[in-house]
Amino acid sequence: MLPSTLRVLVVGAGIAGLAVARALRLAGYRPEVIEKLPASMLPGAGIFLPGNAARALRELGLDESVRALGDVVERQRFLDERGSELCEVDLGKLWSGVGECRALPRADLQKALLASLDGEIRYETALARLDLQTDGTAEATFGDGSMATYDLVVGADGRKSAVRALAALGGPARPVGQVVYRSVVSGGPPIVDWLAMLGLRSAFIVMPMGDGRLYLYADEPGTSAPPDPLARLREVFGGFGAPAPDVLDAVVKVQVALTDEVEIGCWSRGPAVLVGDAAHATSPTLSEGAAMALEDAVVLADALTAVGSVPEALRRYESRRRPRTKWVLDRTRDRDRTRDVTPALRDPLLRGRGDRIFREHYRLLVDPA
Repeated sequence: MLPSTLRVLVVGAGIAGLAVARALRLAGYRPEVIEKLPASMLPGAGIFLPGNAARALRELGLDESVRALGDVVERQRFLDERGSELCEVDLGKLWSGVGECRALPRADLQKALLASLDGEIRYETALARLDLQTDGTAEATFGDGSMATYDLVVGADGRKSAVRALAALGGPARPVGQVVYRSVVSGGPPIVDWLAMLGLRSAFIVMPMGDGRLYLYADEPGTSAPPDPLARLREVFGGFGAPAPDVLDAVVKVQVALTDEVEIGCWSRGPAVLVGDAAHATSPTLSEGAAMALEDAVVLADALTAVGSVPEALRRYESRRRPRTKWVLDRTRDRDRTRDVTPALRDPLLRGRGDRIFREHYRLLVDPA
């Protein structure tokens, strides 16, 4: 086991960074956490956590605090754009013995993680430079010009990771040609399931997340964000059947983003290592981004306590995590391709075998990380 005096810097205070800090705290370490954004900048969208995310939260000792948030989702239903049933997935059966699926505000999950760290985050602090030393340490230079030396630097700073660039671990994320729209909706129709309406290369997904709120996620092909996201959302999905019109009527504010993915040859160089989206981002189709980040945190902490050197721990971490994250990337691409098939061919396939197809996407993830 590496000594508890290990000097660790975690870059990023989103879900991945806070989860890593929590896992390291539980393992006996005292990591420093920096975040370039101010503390007031909390995410505004919702999030869906599959059963393997619940298991990781349990290993982080956070299942009780998160269980009080959002809504449990027992079933996924897939409809065509007219609102006719294609197939459904029993989530309770799929994730039996693993954990509940839950939809909640992303900010609530982040606050639960933050509370577990007693709020010890250095906000408005950017990593400006990272120099890997011959003795196996890393010298970090911050945006204000101050410097410090660390035995381990964890890049948990997302798809546009500064650590990935500064440690020469890979270039920018690769666009996948998908525009995504997200909204938290109040006053919409009563919906109790995770509900996906599939159009021609587009999807309109809505789910309950407690207190009468719905989380709306929609996507379409594209390479640029529209100037008026709400108008575009209504233009693309306004002709869909129920419940889409009632949901759209209740939408007030929309976040828009271009989806990309990160696939790199190695996640670590010297004492610098990547976790979460910084290492293996995908499009949001499987809703596995947060789950993968939470699992990364658990496995990284376990690796540090199981071996006697940082390089050995990082090799152990990546060897355990890479096959699983590659599965998620491949299944994400599979699901995107399924959606992109013309409805005339896709819809009969999903009516006949949709449950089996969508359950297969999570088969490997039912087992522990």
